[in-house]
Amino acid sequence: MSFWAILLLALAMSTDAFAVAVCRGVSLKSTPFLGALKVGILFGVVEAITPLLGWLIGYIALQYIEQWDHWVVFIVMLFLGINMIYNSFKKSDEDCQDQDDKEASSKKSSLMLIFTAISTSIDAFAVGVGLALASVNICFAATMIGIATCLMVTIGLLLGNKLGCLIGKRAEFLGGLVLILIGTITLYQHLSN
Repeated sequence: MSFWAILLLALAMSTDAFAVAVCRGVSLKSTPFLGALKVGILFGVVEAITPLLGWLIGYIALQYIEQWDHWVVFIVMLFLGINMIYNSFKKSDEDCQDQDDKEASSKKSSLMLIFTAISTSIDAFAVGVGLALASVNICFAATMIGIATCLMVTIGLLLGNKLGCLIGKRAEFLGGLVLILIGTITLYQHLSN
């Protein structure tokens, strides 16, 4: 996988976290930069760890499915892409309004934030499996995914009031398309060799 493909993958993987951050930013009256950066770092670290875990499982499984690895990568990316596109249509403006209720107490809000970071990174776990099968430098890819997520979440929180949830949904839709494209390119490259 080229540098540009990994960069696109990193940006695609961060779009669901960006959508959540924008919606959370909408519900907040103002977000200080340091507060947004802390949340961005939390999401970035979680999003960087999960593909490493997925890669480890994929690497172990590689010896058993090596002859079909390109199909597995394609199916994983296709499934995740379709899921992200579906979620971009499924979410409603109520998701943004419900954030006020979720932030009733600081402790509850922190736990909800950690849970949200983990739930938005589950797709990165599956991508990690696919990256093991595609023989990608996982440390570089995970770092790129973590940095992209940190930046996107920080920006999403800061611009939430200005952008609104609609922009977050569109970003998630675009991220889904990018994942499908990467899976298709991987399959094409393996079948054409």
